[in-house]
Parts: sequence; structure tokens; C-alpha cells
Amino acid sequence: MGRKKKTVDRGIVPDSKYNSVVVSKFVNRMMRDGKRSVGLRIVHDALGVLRTKVEKEPLEVFLKAIDNVKPMIEVKSRRVGGATYQVPMGIRESRREALGMRWIINAARARSGHGMGDRLAAELLDAYNNTGTAFKKKEDTHKMAEANKAFAHYRW
Repeated sequence: MGRKKKTVDRGIVPDSKYNSVVVSKFVNRMMRDGKRSVGLRIVHDALGVLRTKVEKEPLEVFLKAIDNVKPMIEVKSRRVGGATYQVPMGIRESRREALGMRWIINAARARSGHGMGDRLAAELLDAYNNTGTAFKKKEDTHKMAEANKAFAHYRW
């Protein structure tokens, strides 16, 4: 047993402009080298671009896009008697959200375009419309789990 005090989860402060914890988490994932203001500007620029492209509220589009990309199930490697099986497993809500955000950010970074705000807005719009690289990643993950459902009994 450790001698130090238990850590206290301080929670995440909601975003100042949109008053959303999810936007704040997204900004934290966008951030590189501790430059939070740069990540915040990029996300706000992307949501501003969404405001002009879609008639709906940009926060609604943003939340729906993340929800469309969140995977329900994933495969994990499990070694049984010298063989390695890809075992499909359900995912906790916090991990689902983290994977969805990570896939959107990585897809936006891989896109070609002028500014990161524009690329992020385009990827969010694609995710909102159930298209794009991040959504394809989710579909591939689900297909992999479906293909390996015969090994589901190896779950632990």
C-alpha cells in the first residue's frame, strides 16, 4: 500500500465560450507542447467555420460529430496457449469519447489544407455527416470486432 495520499480528480473546467466540458477536453487533446491558447484558438476557429457552413448551432454539430465517431466495441490481443487472438470487448464511455476525439484530431492533422482550423472543421463536418477518415476508422474497428466475434469467449 502506498504511503502517499490518494490523488484527487480535480475535474475539467468547462470552455469559456461554449460552456462545455467536452469542448474543453477536446482542446486539451488538441494541445501540443502545453500551448493551450493555440489549441483553443484552433478549436474556436473550427467551430466558427462550422457556424457558416451549417445552419445548426456549431456546438450541436460538434457533439453529434464526436458521437458519430465513438466506437462501441474494440479488439484487444489475448494470448492463449501460444496463439494470439483478437478478442472483441466493450469500451467504457470515457475511453469511447477519448478514442473518438483522438481519431478526429489525427484525421484533421493528416488532411491537406491551409489552416488547422479549416481542416478540423472539414473533418468535424464529415464526421457529422457519417463520412470521412475518422468515421471510417470507427467502421473498420467495428468490422474487425465483428470478424473476430468467434473469440469473444476468451474475454477476461
